[in-house]
Amino acid sequence: MNANAPNATTEVGDLKQRQFLKLTRTERFKSFVWSLVRLTLFRWSPPPLNGWRRFLLRIFGCKIHSSVTMAPSTRIEFPWNLNIAQNVVIAHRVIINCTGQVTIGTGTLISQYAHLCTGTHDYTKRDMNILRCPISIGKNVWIAADAFVGPNVTIADGSLLAARSSAFHDLPAGQVCIGEPAKPTRPWNQ
Repeated sequence: MNANAPNATTEVGDLKQRQFLKLTRTERFKSFVWSLVRLTLFRWSPPPLNGWRRFLLRIFGCKIHSSVTMAPSTRIEFPWNLNIAQNVVIAHRVIINCTGQVTIGTGTLISQYAHLCTGTHDYTKRDMNILRCPISIGKNVWIAADAFVGPNVTIADGSLLAARSSAFHDLPAGQVCIGEPAKPTRPWNQ
């Protein structure tokens, strides 16, 4: 560091005092127990046992319809903030980070390696705390392989977020949305 610089510092604070995601003791306990359950009973369940995985999620407060199909490799954080409607299919290695509320509408397909993330750092403050923001996925949406849906995003009914695309803003209904950031390119005729 330059000795002549007027008190320039990039320190965020003492590591012991820093807590990016503020959790209550109850949330920390539930998160710990859920991580154990997810890494054992959920993750190692045979693929046909969708009912078992739905049962485990319900124990931890997830609102999930009995027709949901979900791969055992799906990674869900904070399941008590997740609401999944009927006939939803969630493929292999999908990550759903529910620090904020996540709602997934009827008939939606989330393809392999897709990532839904409700948390974002408050970059306007020195402590860089994580903000809990919602994600809302409408009915009959297809989130294709390796796509990313960021915090505070609503994807309207009947839209397609193309493979490897990223949604950082709301996407309109019935459109094929491509790119980074994703933009509507044409109507999606299902």
